[in-house]
Amino acid sequence: MAGSVPARRTEKGRGHLLDLDAPRRIVKDPEKDARDLARVQRWVMSTLAVTTILHLVVGLVVAAVMLDDSPTSSKVGLNVIAGIFAAMAVAVGRAIHGKRIVSPWLLLAVVPTAVGLWLTFG
Repeated sequence: MAGSVPARRTEKGRGHLLDLDAPRRIVKDPEKDARDLARVQRWVMSTLAVTTILHLVVGLVVAAVMLDDSPTSSKVGLNVIAGIFAAMAVAVGRAIHGKRIVSPWLLLAVVPTAVGLWLTFG
């Protein structure tokens, strides 16, 4: 009759997460490892912040396009607000990376406004 204890697995590294035959590697340069981790964290944080704000920008442009029987000023206003938020997205991304906020990259904020106005009135 078979025992209630399962037989020990013989495949290396598959039994459980701890493998006593392969100890954890020691990091030779912990400062470099911390810098690499900080760089990855900055990129993840800036990507999440910028894409979240750009979703708001797209929503404002869609709202401007979908407005029916509204004054023209409302549609233009939503598109301008979308451009302002696009500028904020660029500024937030640059600030997270420690770059100067005021730069030629802020001119990208004109793109959502121009596309929104073209979609709204074109």
